Amino acid sequence: MASYSSEVKNELTRVTGDDFCCQAAELAALFRMGGAMSIGGQMQLGINFVTENAALARKVLNLIKGKFELKTEVMVSRSRRLKKNNRYMIKVVPAPEVVDLLAALGIMRADGWNDGDDTAICEEECCKRAYLRGAFLGGGSVNRPEGEYHLEMVTENRLFATTIVTMMEGFGFPVGQTERKKDCMIYLKDGDAIMRFLRLIGVEEAMQSFEQVRLVKSVRNKVNRLVNCETANLNKTVMAASRQVAHIKRIDQYIGLENIAPNLREAARLRLAHPEAPLQELVDLMEGRVSKSGMNHRLRKLEKLAEELPGGDIN
Repeated sequence: MASYSSEVKNELTRVTGDDFCCQAAELAALFRMGGAMSIGGQMQLGINFVTENAALARKVLNLIKGKFELKTEVMVSRSRRLKKNNRYMIKVVPAPEVVDLLAALGIMRADGWNDGDDTAICEEECCKRAYLRGAFLGGGSVNRPEGEYHLEMVTENRLFATTIVTMMEGFGFPVGQTERKKDCMIYLKDGDAIMRFLRLIGVEEAMQSFEQVRLVKSVRNKVNRLVNCETANLNKTVMAASRQVAHIKRIDQYIGLENIAPNLREAARLRLAHPEAPLQELVDLMEGRVSKSGMNHRLRKLEKLAEELPGGDIN
């Protein structure tokens, strides 16, 4: 079964901005995540982009081919990782025109090489959404909603990571950042925030299952809290009743129930007859002759009386 991350990414590969500025922003983030420069003859630049997602490889190829007349090659190999998935390399053959592509993506500028600050090509909100989509497609993952809420994007480029964090903060996300060996990890751990982020970058179909599972988890957690609360209250009632019975038996042993005040004697015998009944049930058995606070007062007086007898407090 495909991972939830794969389901999300496969859906996102079908989402593309209408304007070239958005396409450029998405492609720039994709190259930041999975691209590498190559140098050919006459020191001409080329680009290699590697992914294990066939749909993403097609999308990158289409984005490149959409605006630029560049020679490209597609190479498929077997990954050396444990799952041995196919590995796709989109190769932009070194040529003078590659510089035009890099300039359009903001990776090369008039003042030199841009290491990861892409704010200049992401001034519009639509471009920022596309950029974050590219970053997630190239180096992101998200847990299935049935488990712990966790979405992350991982990159070795610290300046690029800072750009992503700044952009996400601009949209109001409670984003975190940490280092994992030589990588920077940008993450979200809040269910609401993950839902908002996925919706922001264009996820719709996979969002429905996420939201449904999240609602089920919310209801289940609420039921569990209510059950736990009810159980705690029941345990408290049983412990209090058990303590009251022990106190009443001590009074009967040392004084005799017939020798205490009639109202206390009535409450004591009622408790002995119903040792596990909650307070309200004892009140109901009195048929309106005493209130809940009145019954509680009588039981507390019985306990106080018992504590003054030999043996002291009973807990």
